[in-house]
Amino acid sequence: MQQATATEAFEARLRSYHEMTRRALLRSVPVREPRRYLYDLVPSYPTRPGKGLRPALCIGTCRAFGGSVENVLGSAVTIEFFHNAFLVHDDVEDGSEYRRGRPTLHAEHGLGIAVNVGDAMNVLSIRPLMENLAVLGPAMTWHVFEEIQHMVLQSVEGQAMELGWVRDNSCRLDDDDYLRMTLKKTCWYTCIHPCRIGALVADGSNRDLDRFNRFGFFMGAAFQIQDDLLNLVGDRRRYGKEIGGDVWEGKRTLMLIHVLNSASDEEHARLRRFLEKPRANRSATDIRWVYRLMSKYGSVDYGRERARELAEGAQAEFEIAYADAPLGDDRAFIEQIVFYMVQRDV
Repeated sequence: MQQATATEAFEARLRSYHEMTRRALLRSVPVREPRRYLYDLVPSYPTRPGKGLRPALCIGTCRAFGGSVENVLGSAVTIEFFHNAFLVHDDVEDGSEYRRGRPTLHAEHGLGIAVNVGDAMNVLSIRPLMENLAVLGPAMTWHVFEEIQHMVLQSVEGQAMELGWVRDNSCRLDDDDYLRMTLKKTCWYTCIHPCRIGALVADGSNRDLDRFNRFGFFMGAAFQIQDDLLNLVGDRRRYGKEIGGDVWEGKRTLMLIHVLNSASDEEHARLRRFLEKPRANRSATDIRWVYRLMSKYGSVDYGRERARELAEGAQAEFEIAYADAPLGDDRAFIEQIVFYMVQRDV
């Protein structure tokens, strides 16, 4: 009964931080023309069901170190804006069909409009940083801006690696390649920078922000592997995205890399031929064969084990990163996020 209460309290706090960020984000969307083809579409992804982990990490970390929601909310909104812009562009780049239980923006409204909406969200993300001047002062505002700039640059570099592997049909990758790409594409903007910015804003001191890097890397990598696992074997009704979409798209997930490195020479050659096809030329028969091969070599179980190991690493690093955060609800909330990352089913 006590465990259920703790879980309910965690989920309520996660929803609360996500909702306050979403409300602030929506208030910042201009109410002017062109509405039908731009501003009315900006809320599409932010208002779909989502976890809100990034702003929750940012706000929760700030509060764990004694900061206020008012001082960190603008930075959390910027992170959430960039996240949704990334999703719009990522769906275009991958040719994805569904996002959070609904057709992707480009599937609903066309490629050009979707790209432009993503561009608009990138631009709109700057305004909350500018408004930080009034609450944080110029020095702290600039420091937060530097964190955001590094976050976005790392993310696009990681995306470039993943897209390049698909384009060049790279089939000789290993776990280190995957983790290096995931660090750049996922970990910096999903975990590391939200924690760094939250701690930075909390009291304005130039604390050792690098101590959040290992914690955020382990947690972010566990999160990404779990996300890739859900794409393979998640509940179609709950997941909200296309089950098997990563296989259709040829994404080099940890599980695909594992099966490439486990397969026989003949199987590897067939996998290479499958992966060099455009998505439109891949068949359901191909996809079923890849699934059977992953089952044969235990690739899903391998991914689960690596996610568990990384989550354990994050738990150990939490004790270092948050060592001087006083005991309290928000410190406990951040610690619980580690387990949520790998236990979630959506």
